[in-house]
Amino acid sequence: MLASTAINADTFESMLMPGPVIDAHKKYEQDCDQCHDTSDKQKQGQLCVQCHAHENILDDLSKKTGFHGRLPKQSRDDCKHCHTEHEGRDAKIVLLTPSTFNHQKTDFALKGTHKKTSCDACHKKDKKYSEAPGDCYSCHKKADAHDGKQGEKCGDCHKSTSWNDSGFDHDKTDFKLKGAHEKTSCNACHINKKYKDTPKACINCHQVNDVHRGGYGKKCETCHNSNKWKETRFDHNKKTDFPLYGRHKKAACNSCHVAGATKKELPTKCYGCHKNDDSHKGRYGKKCNDCHVSSSWDKKKFDHNKKTDFPLRGKHSKTACNLCHKGELYKGKSTSKDKLKSKCVACHKKDDVHKGKQGKKCDSCHNEKGWHSNVLFDHDLSSFPLIGMHAATQCEECHLSAEYGKTEDECNSCHSEDDVHKTRLGTDCETCHTPNSWQTWLFDHDKTTSFKIDGAHESLGCYDCHKSESDGTLRASKDCIFCHRNRDVHDRQFGRQCGHCHDTDSFKDAIIRRQ
Repeated sequence: MLASTAINADTFESMLMPGPVIDAHKKYEQDCDQCHDTSDKQKQGQLCVQCHAHENILDDLSKKTGFHGRLPKQSRDDCKHCHTEHEGRDAKIVLLTPSTFNHQKTDFALKGTHKKTSCDACHKKDKKYSEAPGDCYSCHKKADAHDGKQGEKCGDCHKSTSWNDSGFDHDKTDFKLKGAHEKTSCNACHINKKYKDTPKACINCHQVNDVHRGGYGKKCETCHNSNKWKETRFDHNKKTDFPLYGRHKKAACNSCHVAGATKKELPTKCYGCHKNDDSHKGRYGKKCNDCHVSSSWDKKKFDHNKKTDFPLRGKHSKTACNLCHKGELYKGKSTSKDKLKSKCVACHKKDDVHKGKQGKKCDSCHNEKGWHSNVLFDHDLSSFPLIGMHAATQCEECHLSAEYGKTEDECNSCHSEDDVHKTRLGTDCETCHTPNSWQTWLFDHDKTTSFKIDGAHESLGCYDCHKSESDGTLRASKDCIFCHRNRDVHDRQFGRQCGHCHDTDSFKDAIIRRQ
């Protein structure tokens, strides 16, 4: 009875069935409860999902992923909204048109070149659409230039626009790409497509670029940056005890840091590097910075006026150091200076046209502007003051040579040709004449000599007594007999002192003085 009832029931449901199901469902065609819950129509969608659990539809719906998980709520709960059954064995209940399908509603949104790729390039024939792989490697294994050495996560480095358009963020590694590294191709560092354990030290990649040939060690980043090799960042002023000033700023590193000498401490004294530039040949010691500055050897900072007791003026200010400092400036200890003599004649002995006859005090007449510039000599402080016509006379008229000391200061030595007396009055011209003029003369015989001119002597001329030439100072006799011998009627019987009896008025008048 029960069996008969079941048969009747199946027949009844079959009679109510709208039409045959698709060929894949025909085995369930007589079991309506497999797909329909007559007590609650809302559960019909759940029956579909349970039957198709192997297709991960349930996971998509619960996680809201995949195509089904992104459908509107009504479509998610009611499968027949899209998949209509009972329309025949060959009916297509998957309503999907590839040309109009919105792929963005799936887990694999189409981007870049995928937008232009044909569907069958990924969705193979006789395969369900959902079975198409979602990872890059499944489709692009043959295009893998790394031969699988970088794994199968192509999306970690590449973008869908192009294989060459890398999306790998190298900054998230322990080697951030900066400067020229940003534009460097991957295989320039990752040799043979080896990405693991790639060396990070500069020298490992740039050893061939090391112009120092390893002489400065392997820490390239100490001096260089990632922009350019020639663009250095090493701050010599802050990181060393030798700040770079002047021409040192422009000097090439290897001019001081000789390759291979990194373990040796470089000299910080000028002489350590510039010994070969020393035009003084070591005579001035090794403290170059006492005189020179780092901007140029020719530019000197030594202040001779302040630091020595010999200020440089006039031509001395333009004189080369080695013209005076010919020997070693330092002897023995560096603090023991070989002090140069500061007297003019010490340097200018060869220039002395006076041949030493004027002494060694050149500065009493000359100055530093030049031997012939404003020669100052106070002749009045000498043994021959210049008075009268002598003051207007050129030096060369008396000083016939530069040996001024040999010049005679006697009048007759210069004026012998002007002596109208022909030395009969001696050679002491200044006794009578003044430097103003030969015609101006002053001589008082009574005061200047011990022979008073009076009486008959007043009418006599000089030559009446001074008749013969002299060879120097005039020495005329005061004895009367010297001039009047031929008029001595006594024949010297009364001696030579005529003045005892006679006066100067006349010999005829005699005065006998008794003792």
